[in-house]
Amino acid sequence: MIRLVLGSVAILFVVIQFIPYGRNHDNPPVVAEPQWDSERTRSLAVRACYDCHSNETQWPWYSHISPVSWLVQRDVDAGRAVLNFSDWRRPQPEAGESAKEVVEGEMPPWFYVIGHGDASLNEIEKRDLIRGLEATLGTSESDE
Repeated sequence: MIRLVLGSVAILFVVIQFIPYGRNHDNPPVVAEPQWDSERTRSLAVRACYDCHSNETQWPWYSHISPVSWLVQRDVDAGRAVLNFSDWRRPQPEAGESAKEVVEGEMPPWFYVIGHGDASLNEIEKRDLIRGLEATLGTSESDE
């Protein structure tokens, strides 16, 4: 019975590799970036934010293996839809929320930091990123 279950799981794993969603790892061109207040802010944003919030995603090896690829693609699609640092010509209504998300520990998400240690910010870097995002992008209207 265990062999049947394990065999079925293995077959299912192989079959789902043929589902194309989650493998579109094309990065659209960078159209326009915000006018960063400093190179430090940009550098910290690249480290902690750009994989989901830009067209410069660095796709890790596991983003090619279903079903994990589906989750990664979903997160990148959602991140780019909410805030895309590479397409600054289009409206970015959530831009002012960026600093607040970092303050509250919502960004970068814990599950992202686990696999991307360089995205983990120490307290000084976090403070600098928050100040830089506020200076570059402003703050949300509810914070003012």
